[in-house]
Amino acid sequence: MSLRYALIALLTGAPMTGYEVSKRFGASVGHVWHAPDSQIYPELRRMEADGLLRGTPVPWGASGTKTRYDVTPAGTEAFAEWIEAPHRPAPIRDPAYLRAAYLDRAAPEAARAQLRELRAFHAEQLAVLEATRASLLDLTHPVLAARLSRLPEESWGRVVAFRVYAYDGMIARERAMLDWVEAGFDVVAAHDPAAAT
Repeated sequence: MSLRYALIALLTGAPMTGYEVSKRFGASVGHVWHAPDSQIYPELRRMEADGLLRGTPVPWGASGTKTRYDVTPAGTEAFAEWIEAPHRPAPIRDPAYLRAAYLDRAAPEAARAQLRELRAFHAEQLAVLEATRASLLDLTHPVLAARLSRLPEESWGRVVAFRVYAYDGMIARERAMLDWVEAGFDVVAAHDPAAAT
């Protein structure tokens, strides 16, 4: 169910077509909630049917139309109820940890290859998150800018502070993951002294 709240959060910045939602999703709420297009488009339609979004046909191309979605008062109310309700964290499900627990069954070079892959992935994620954080601070992030344009300027500091707080958490997690990956190279080396990292 969190996908619908991620979509409401995105659409509070400005009304968007499904295509625009898809493009902006990955660069904003997609950092905290991943969803492919195959989930986004049907959820937008369900949310419209549930009265959380209002769909308005807009011209597209020579003779076609697209649907532009805007959050309804019911959607705003549902989001407020969701954000204020207590959250119970879910247990972690990350195959990287499961694999790490059984790397003793992998050849040392295969273990190092997996660690190199993890290092590259998390280094890339860290770079994206740090760049996004910077664009939040200087108010150039397009989704944030759209949201702020609809709010009184005296509320901007609060809005930006909580967005940055979320990114600080994600950045800390990626840095911790990179430290953990580096420690994995040490474990592999300790149990295969002839191998170099």
